Amino acid sequence: MRKFLVVLVLLVIGTMFLFAGPIILRAADDHAEGYPTVEGLKVMARVIEVMTNGKYKVEIYPSAQLGSEKETVEQTILGAIDINRVSISPIVAFYEPMGVFSMPYLFRDQEHMWKVLEGSIGEELLKGLEEVGLVGLCYYDAGARSFYTVKKPVLKPEDLKGMKIRVQKNPVMINLMKVLGASPVPMAFEEVYTALQTGVIDGAENNPPSYYETRHFEVAKYYSLDGHTRIPEVVVVSKVLWDQLTPEEKIIFKTAAIASVEYEKLLWNQWEEKAMKAVQEGGAQIFYPDVTLFQKAVQPLYDQYPQYKELIEKIQAVK
Repeated sequence: MRKFLVVLVLLVIGTMFLFAGPIILRAADDHAEGYPTVEGLKVMARVIEVMTNGKYKVEIYPSAQLGSEKETVEQTILGAIDINRVSISPIVAFYEPMGVFSMPYLFRDQEHMWKVLEGSIGEELLKGLEEVGLVGLCYYDAGARSFYTVKKPVLKPEDLKGMKIRVQKNPVMINLMKVLGASPVPMAFEEVYTALQTGVIDGAENNPPSYYETRHFEVAKYYSLDGHTRIPEVVVVSKVLWDQLTPEEKIIFKTAAIASVEYEKLLWNQWEEKAMKAVQEGGAQIFYPDVTLFQKAVQPLYDQYPQYKELIEKIQAVK
C-alpha cells in the first residue's frame, strides 16, 4: 500500500509538470513592431522556446509599452523585466565603461565596429554589466547617427552653434553637443517628434531607420549625414532571472541571442536602404558634409575622458 501511494504521488507530480504552462518572460524594446531590433528579439524568443522544449516563452513588448529605455533598464535590474533591448546610451548611467562606444568617430566603419563588438573588447564590456545586475548577451546594429534639423542643414560644426539638439541621456553625447557649440537637450525618444514640431528643440540626431520610423523627417527635413557616432544596441537579461537558469539554459539563451544578431544585421542593412529612399520621397533633403571638419572639432572631447584613453587605443588598433 505504501509503495502504491508513493507511485501515485510521483505520477501526480509528473502530471503536474507535464501540464504546467510555460514560464512567461517579458522582453522590452522601445521601437515599433517590425523594426530590426524587435524582429531580432523575435528570433531570439523563438530559439529559446524551441531549445527549452517550451519551458520558456518570451513575450515581446515593442513601442516602449513597458516604459522609456532608462525606465526599462531600471526594471530589468530589479527583475521586473526579464530581457531588454536597449541602446548603449542609457546603460552608461548604470555602467560607465560602456560610454566609450559613444565617443565620436570611434569606429572607422561598420566592419570595424563589428570586429570590436564581437571580439574580446566587446565581450569584456558585456561581462562587466553583471556588476550592476544585468547580463549582456549580444549587440545589435544601430547604424551611424547623424544630425537632422528644422530650419537649416548642418554642413559644418559652426552651423550647430546655439542650436537646441535633442540627445540621449548620455553624458558623452551631452558633452559632444557642448563641444560643437550646440545646447544639448536630453529627452526620451518618444517625446522628440512633438518637441521638433513645437520648436522646443531645433534638431536631433539619429540613424536613418529611426529618422524614418518616428516620422521625424516630417518636421525636420534637413538630414546631414556626418555619421558622428555608431552607438550599438545591447540585449541584456536581468541577473535576477539569469541566476535562476541552469548552466544548460544559460548556454541556450546566449546561443539564441547570437543567432538573432545575424538576422538583425541583415534586416538593419535592408531598413537603412528603405528608410533613406522613403524619407527623400517624404520631402527630406540629404546633405553630405565634410566629416573631417567635425572630426577636428570634436578632439577636445577626447581630452575630457582620460579614463577611456587605453580602451580607445585598443579599439582603434583592431584591424
